[in-house]
Amino acid sequence: MNYEQLKERIFAEIEKNRAELTALNDDIADHPEVSGEEYETSEKIVELLKKHGYETEYPFAGLDTAFKAIYGKNDHKYKVAILTEYDALPEIGHACGHCLSGSISILAGLATKDLQDELNTDIHILGTPVEETEGAKCTMVKNGIFDEYDMAIMVHLYNGNLLAPKLQALASFMYRFHGKAAHASSAPWDGANAFNAAQLMFHAVDMQRQHSKPDAQFHGIIRNSGEAPNIVPEEVTAEFYIRALDKNYLLELIKKVDACAEGAAIATGTSWDKYPTAEMYDNMKPNETGLSALGEIFEELGLPLNGDTEKIFGSSDAGNVSFVCPGFHPCLQVVDEDIAIHTRGFAECMKSERAHQGLSDGAKIIALQIAKIFSDEEKIKAMKADFAKN
Repeated sequence: MNYEQLKERIFAEIEKNRAELTALNDDIADHPEVSGEEYETSEKIVELLKKHGYETEYPFAGLDTAFKAIYGKNDHKYKVAILTEYDALPEIGHACGHCLSGSISILAGLATKDLQDELNTDIHILGTPVEETEGAKCTMVKNGIFDEYDMAIMVHLYNGNLLAPKLQALASFMYRFHGKAAHASSAPWDGANAFNAAQLMFHAVDMQRQHSKPDAQFHGIIRNSGEAPNIVPEEVTAEFYIRALDKNYLLELIKKVDACAEGAAIATGTSWDKYPTAEMYDNMKPNETGLSALGEIFEELGLPLNGDTEKIFGSSDAGNVSFVCPGFHPCLQVVDEDIAIHTRGFAECMKSERAHQGLSDGAKIIALQIAKIFSDEEKIKAMKADFAKN
């Protein structure tokens, strides 16, 4: 079966299952569950996959709301992971579009499950929750889940079409300052002010911006600042996100932020320590062969590449996967350019006609990428060579 025949089969399967996955998307959009609490959402997805003949492992990889779904004998030469996200954001629901991107992944899996023999490729669907906070994919990477895969792919929703968004590496830490409590009026000289230390750290980090590369970013908030105005704060915590386009540069920035904490502690007579609040996210590792294939697919589907390739997209645990096997994270436009992700406006568009069309288009992107690569041994070799050299 050649690529055009594979495409015809894929389109027919997408059309056959589209209504069911549209209903799933709308249901998940109406019942958002935040990271780590996607119990009903993951159960709905798993039950749907079981109905379509998948063997499922749920929970999976030590994560209550993760799953692994396999169709058939699982005995082919190659293996592909279709990544499935479905967590929502606090207060604003599916403002990142994971209800739709998750449904896209399931529809793509259903569209390719009967082509596994033809492609000599096992196509697994992996439920990867907790993307918005701790990053389940990071945990899976550390546990070796992706070591067996030859490719991983998902589609993210956006306000423009991109073959690959500009993902930043991300580290998040809680910095704790330990001082000494004292009465702020009668004996302030007996205290060591942990809040002052946190203040100094923020000022020092802000000064780093002038001497950092343009892609470096620092975001921080005070998590707790003390008990009462008349008590010298004894313990204060500040959470920081540190980002950069390259994970090696990110490690340099972490050292600089640590130095800011150290200096602030010295200046205020306090002490400090830190701990990570989530796994570190990597940037996306590029793969020229795979991106070229995606470009052909966008053109075939009549989807213009109108996204801003220089604009920073943010961070994703999909980046970590891309350093273990060739990984792809194209973005599909389902809203107008002036509607940003992580906004109420974006969430309100997830059940629109445009979003429903995006369900079909997104599934085609994933399924055709699998078909285009794994129907051609030369493309497989080239993709693997690109992965090895970068």
